[in-house]
Amino acid sequence: MVRDTPSAVSAADIDGTHLDPQPEVDFRDFFDNGPVALHVVGPDGTILHANKAELHLLGYSREDYVGRHIADFHVDQDAVDGILERLGRGESVEAVPARLRAHDGSIKSVEVTSSPHLLDGKFAHSRCFSFDVTELNRTKAELDVKDQNFRQILDSLPVAVYTTDRAGNVTYYNQAAVDFAGRRPEIGKDKWCVTHGLLSSEGQPLPHDECPMATSLRENRPVRNVEALAQRPDGTLVPFLPFPTPLRDGDGSVVGGVNTLVDLSEVRRMDAAAHHLSAIVESSFDAIVSKNLDGVITSWNAAAERLFGYSSEEAVGKSVTMLIPADQQGEEPRILERIRRGERVDSFETIRRRKDGKLIPVSLTVSPVRSASGRIVGASKIARDVSAAKESEHRIRALMREVNHRVKNQYAVILSMVRETNKRSKSADAFERLVRERIMALARSHDLLVAADWKGATIAELLLAQIRAFTVGDRVSTSGPSVVLSPTAVQHLGMAFHELGTNSIKYGVLSGTQGTIAVSWEVIEIQDRAFLRLIWNEQDGPRVQNIATEAGFGSVVLRRVAPQALSGSGELLFGSNGLTWILEAPLDSVGGASSFRVEEARD
Repeated sequence: MVRDTPSAVSAADIDGTHLDPQPEVDFRDFFDNGPVALHVVGPDGTILHANKAELHLLGYSREDYVGRHIADFHVDQDAVDGILERLGRGESVEAVPARLRAHDGSIKSVEVTSSPHLLDGKFAHSRCFSFDVTELNRTKAELDVKDQNFRQILDSLPVAVYTTDRAGNVTYYNQAAVDFAGRRPEIGKDKWCVTHGLLSSEGQPLPHDECPMATSLRENRPVRNVEALAQRPDGTLVPFLPFPTPLRDGDGSVVGGVNTLVDLSEVRRMDAAAHHLSAIVESSFDAIVSKNLDGVITSWNAAAERLFGYSSEEAVGKSVTMLIPADQQGEEPRILERIRRGERVDSFETIRRRKDGKLIPVSLTVSPVRSASGRIVGASKIARDVSAAKESEHRIRALMREVNHRVKNQYAVILSMVRETNKRSKSADAFERLVRERIMALARSHDLLVAADWKGATIAELLLAQIRAFTVGDRVSTSGPSVVLSPTAVQHLGMAFHELGTNSIKYGVLSGTQGTIAVSWEVIEIQDRAFLRLIWNEQDGPRVQNIATEAGFGSVVLRRVAPQALSGSGELLFGSNGLTWILEAPLDSVGGASSFRVEEARD
């Protein structure tokens, strides 16, 4: 601070010997009793005079202070030498910093202002005004420390922060702002924003002078809840939320602004992951339920609604024990204890109760749920309905029992066939051939049953499967309703068709080039009971040898084995050029259902 100094006085004026009475009183009173510290030094630096303010400032008496060299009181020798040198050259000094040592040893910071008084062009003396700036410097130092601490705090923040002046010019930014923007802004050149480019949250280009910081300074208000996209120099877009706030002076006038930029990238990624996980959970076919460590349900997906019958509103907030039957309530404490230890409960089968009271078998997998800090806060449970699996298991076991039963029946049929074939075979080769052919006929019937999951086969399917082994062209025709045969009927009727075909190849229609075979069947009623009547009729073939008279295996099958297996009767009729086999059996013994749809087939 520059202050005006009084005009210089001579040495005589200083001694008070050559001044007019009235001016002398006013002048000396002004300097001696004024508030500004003043001392007068001679050309050699000796203190010639000091006023009360000067003596009070340093704590010396006039006797201890006046008459001594001024350098005795200066802390910095270079400073006082510089002042005296400049005064000696006739130069004035203004607000030159100096440090004076007080009588109690303390250091006073002052600013020295002085103008030399010259006599005959030589430095005679000078009034030196010492303005105490000790407290001012202390306050400034404290402010500097606070400012430095403030900047260190801002520099260390993980959030992007920058400031501007009133016009929007960037005056400060921290390292986080550099990392966020992907560039280093230019102080005083970048305006309003530190980013390379800006877009609105919808992706539309946003001029810098329309950014939230510009709005905040222009309208003198904080701007909140306005998301935007920052564009880095490499083209990367960063979603963020700004918090621009005006800075005001003591009078409330806007002097600048401060902005904090919160990067939302991780939040958006977490939101996307949460939505993705939520979609997976909601679309899962397995019931997924979460609960806290007290067993209270906290989430409930759509599959859980389908499995247990409770809606989400009905389940969330309730104890998971509502799903556990009374005789299995002890499971839940054991599960929660393992979860608290951080253990995963691998898949195990148990029983749970639906809302309607129905008990269902389920497979459970329970895993700990941890907070962001890693603390276990609950459990996630996946429940899979294994009712179908249980039913399939029961069906498989029943099927295995059925297969075992049927295999034993097959063994019995094969053993009987082998025994009867052996009785009627004239050689080992003939025996081997006949057994092989008949086993292959059984295999064809078996293949039909396997293809239909052992539910049976129609008469037409069975006939075509058996006569396909013979080259018959279009000489076999079929007609009749769609009757589904039982597995037992398929096996025995299949043997009959094989024997009829084999006989025809050897002795009947199929042994020559003339004649046809017509196979027909119908459902008739005899004494209020439905019967199947099936007729194999050969016509216009060569003269037929009567296989019945030979009591061959084929005749046994056609007259006795097949009819008896179906609780019916069989009849063989021979003409001069053909053979007819008639089978009658109760429809329910044959297998059952008939659609009475006439099927015409030829092979």
